[in-house]
Amino acid sequence: MKKPDTLPHAKKVELRLKGIYNRLIQSFGPQNWWPGESAFEVMVGAILTQNTAWSNVEKAITNLKTEKLLEPERLACFPKEKLALLIKPAGYYNLKADRLMNLINLIMTDDGGDPPLLLKRPPEQLRQDLLKVKGIGPETADSILLYAAGYPVFVIDAYTRRILGRHRLAEGNESYEDLQKLFMENLPHDPILYNEYHALLVHLGKHFCKPTPICDGCPLEELEAEPAF
Repeated sequence: MKKPDTLPHAKKVELRLKGIYNRLIQSFGPQNWWPGESAFEVMVGAILTQNTAWSNVEKAITNLKTEKLLEPERLACFPKEKLALLIKPAGYYNLKADRLMNLINLIMTDDGGDPPLLLKRPPEQLRQDLLKVKGIGPETADSILLYAAGYPVFVIDAYTRRILGRHRLAEGNESYEDLQKLFMENLPHDPILYNEYHALLVHLGKHFCKPTPICDGCPLEELEAEPAF
């Protein structure tokens, strides 16, 4: 006879999240994310990756590198129309050119064109300052905090939301902040862990937990799926 589950709610969530992470890291290995040669490149990539695949972002970043434009001072005086053409592979290029220039204005106005200086702000202040930039929402801001600044902030994206729902760690109507707290209140505040966990969830979402899931061979296929809430 199966013993009744007497674990408290928080412990059940903690164990489920750790179990998911352990299965993913054992199956996929380290993801070495986010690719970028500088903090500024990571910041640019965080904007360019909105609503597109990373392979498209890579093409846009290659174009920027070819023109030696991955420096705030150079981008600040570069014509926006030409910038839009260079980042065209990333899609929504006119909109993203505007958003990049908005970010550049923040860096140039407040920090003299020095991205590391911007990233040294306390995490709450940095997040609020980024969210004031038109075109930067919570996911993009948190990507910059985690991957560029190295702060322990968990990034929530569509893949994460889908995976949590299918494994009954979320009901589907939670806010971004609610899902973020799920991780940050049940896992150590470790930017290396958050970096790897988020990257692993993205990999799972791309290859198995798609809109039409591929459950055969998924590392989480046999994971206990009783609700944790």
